[in-house]
Amino acid sequence: MYALNRVRFIIMQSYIFDIAEWKVTVCFSESDGTSGMDMLPSFQNFCVADTNSEPLLEMTVDQQLPTLPEKECEYNSVEQTLNGDIVVNRFHDGSYQFVIKNIKGDVCAVMHGNHDFSVDRCRVYGNEKMRQFGLNNAMMLAYAFAGARRHTILIHASVVRHDEKGYAFVARSGTGKSTQTQNWLKTIPGCDLMNDDNPAVRVVDGAVWIYGTPWSGKTPCYRQVKAKLAAVTKIDRHTANYVEKVAKLVGFNHLLSSCSVLRCDKEKHLGICDTVSAVCSQVDNYILHCTADPESAVVCHNAISN
Repeated sequence: MYALNRVRFIIMQSYIFDIAEWKVTVCFSESDGTSGMDMLPSFQNFCVADTNSEPLLEMTVDQQLPTLPEKECEYNSVEQTLNGDIVVNRFHDGSYQFVIKNIKGDVCAVMHGNHDFSVDRCRVYGNEKMRQFGLNNAMMLAYAFAGARRHTILIHASVVRHDEKGYAFVARSGTGKSTQTQNWLKTIPGCDLMNDDNPAVRVVDGAVWIYGTPWSGKTPCYRQVKAKLAAVTKIDRHTANYVEKVAKLVGFNHLLSSCSVLRCDKEKHLGICDTVSAVCSQVDNYILHCTADPESAVVCHNAISN
């Protein structure tokens, strides 16, 4: 007599996104209550029927995904962000587990990624807002670290486009990146906002491009746009408005400190450093010492757009 094993068939619902000209796939189980674009509202403008772009990563939302015990990992840390803590666990095979929490300390998602984050799984928790927050952040982390091997970085910046060139402003949160880009929009004709928090930067055949992404912080600017990156400018609050051009090494430090990095992973960290170095070799770097006055945008534009 033969015993019949029960086989659990799961119907998957898949979406393909084009993010900075990389193919990103997200798969949902239709029976777990997490399927659909309502889980990723900021990704709407990046959804495509298909793309010839090279695959970067595939994320599967798996509500059966277990949380692996920290005692099994070889490395453990807690990374503090403005939106909540992220517990990072690395295992002996090079894979990772991220436990993503919100500002209240609630677990919103657990993500597992293989050694290069090309294959990832995520389980989300809590109410709809928490689940969206968890999956969105899992996608951003997976994208940032999958891109580390592909000359692609996510930077914490606000970026405007003018005359088909992108101008990125970096600084600590609250220093005035968004204020400066808004001043450009007010005072420099023909400007548009590409992204207000996490644009992607790629080095392609020696050229440096900056892209809009589904991650834009508190400003809903989720645009499928790109431009040649013309300058990276650090914002420094001051009582006067003037621009200082800085050496490549100084610019390297400014840009690297704005990147999403895994310092515990030497290979990925070196990959990101190599990309930052390639960007800084092609793109001029500045410091804008400025007030919050719109006149600062005119001073800045005149100094860096040439």
